[in-house]
Amino acid sequence: MVRLVRREPAAVTESEWDPDGGQIDPDVLDDVDAVVNLSGVGIADRPLTAKRKTIVRSSRINSTRTLVRALTARHSGTGSAPALIQSSATGWYPTEGSQQPLTEDTASGSGWIARLVADWEQEARPAADAGVRVVWMRTSPVLGADGGMLPLMRRAWSLGAGAQLGDGRQHMPIVQLQDYLDFVLWAAGNDQASGPYNLTIPEPTTNGEFSDELASQLHRPRILRAPSKLLSVALGDLADQLLGDVWLVPKRATDAGFTFGAPDVTAAIRASLHH
Repeated sequence: MVRLVRREPAAVTESEWDPDGGQIDPDVLDDVDAVVNLSGVGIADRPLTAKRKTIVRSSRINSTRTLVRALTARHSGTGSAPALIQSSATGWYPTEGSQQPLTEDTASGSGWIARLVADWEQEARPAADAGVRVVWMRTSPVLGADGGMLPLMRRAWSLGAGAQLGDGRQHMPIVQLQDYLDFVLWAAGNDQASGPYNLTIPEPTTNGEFSDELASQLHRPRILRAPSKLLSVALGDLADQLLGDVWLVPKRATDAGFTFGAPDVTAAIRASLHH
């Protein structure tokens, strides 16, 4: 395995690249079966100011563009290239609610985050058009013990400050970390995998159900509710993702035989808390 870094390599398993400048050593693709692109600064850890939006966007677009150019050049020169396992997000989807679960065939939404994800996915399209196998991982918020939203929520709930968002009835896509990692390996090793895949628990949950289940497993009360209007003002574009109703299922993954180890909210929280 070779890790791409933006500094001088510190080991033989690292290779320097400059995604903003479009620079990558083409030899790094030698004897590689798959390239996994996870580049992109956090979207929910800071306010989405105009400057932050520029950074969020460029960190995704530029890295994908650089990898795609290298992969398409390799494919045109040799007739084959490593597969591209490309990060994406469930931010692709509309947040207005639906009468039935959304699948990978659903058209993208219209907000800033949905447009960002659509542009991000589009940057990888030239690789697919050139014949490179491309998998887009439309990933929901990942639950893990050491990163993401769960440690912050665990701390809040432990202090008795855990809160349901809005009325709590909105569907809330999530996926457990081990399932996410297992899918990356599955996609990299499965020559038949291509196109978009939703990475979210097969048994959808709501924010209210998630909040109550986390409180139950932490043996803490869940008595607070964060008002929708206050969140909308405080969070701006992120509010749609937290308050919007995204009723989503991983249809293509389950149809292809991928098995989620934590298929519901209870199992996902338990696996994350006790990892």
